[in-house]
Amino acid sequence: MDIDPPQQDRHEPERDRAADPPPGRRRWSRSVRVAVAATSVVTAVLLVSAFLVQPFLIPSSSMDPTLQVGDRVMVNKLAYRFGNHPERGDVVVFDGRGSFVVEESHGNPVTGLLREAGAAVGLVEPSDTDYVKRVIGVGGDRVSCCDKRGRIEVNGVPVEEEYLHRGDEASAVPFDIEVPLGRLWVMGDHRSASADSRDHLGSPGGGTVPVDRVIGRVDWIGWPPSRWTSLAAGQSAAAGADGHG
Repeated sequence: MDIDPPQQDRHEPERDRAADPPPGRRRWSRSVRVAVAATSVVTAVLLVSAFLVQPFLIPSSSMDPTLQVGDRVMVNKLAYRFGNHPERGDVVVFDGRGSFVVEESHGNPVTGLLREAGAAVGLVEPSDTDYVKRVIGVGGDRVSCCDKRGRIEVNGVPVEEEYLHRGDEASAVPFDIEVPLGRLWVMGDHRSASADSRDHLGSPGGGTVPVDRVIGRVDWIGWPPSRWTSLAAGQSAAAGADGHG
């Protein structure tokens, strides 16, 4: 009689599960994930700041009471793209090199990059060449100061500047200038504490700022919470001043 060979046990022993990684490797893996996530967030913030909206820390009282020292404002970098241009009354941030300050290259490039990154997210004061002012005149406007009531005139039309700092006059410095095309005449709301177009009348451009140096328009105050508000574009912008004269 044939004898069947002994059958193997149908229940093979369970294979050992993969051993858990050592604690050191787990910590390293977690650190890598955190670093990648943090890098992604920083990259996204920098991209938004570079192309869409950039936080900007107000360093001085030159725009008081509209903007106060320590305010963090949101600068709309798309405001003047797609055929749009700065309007009278807009509050803008611009690069003052070539108009308010002499262009020159100096300093540690690494420090400069770190400062630019901090300024891009509103954590440090902006570059010494960045300014925030209000547009008073655009290309082709004749801007003068002052009429018999002490008001600035744009194309012969007096401007009612309700945003001025209390106690300030429109300007202690008389001027009469025709703004070249493609440039802006800008002033701070706190006229007695603002270094603006008036201070550069003898400079190239006569104190005006090239439109292509405008970084963007200040649309919101984002910090502190007690200051949350939006700024209307073209606020108190010399209504009826379009007839150049």
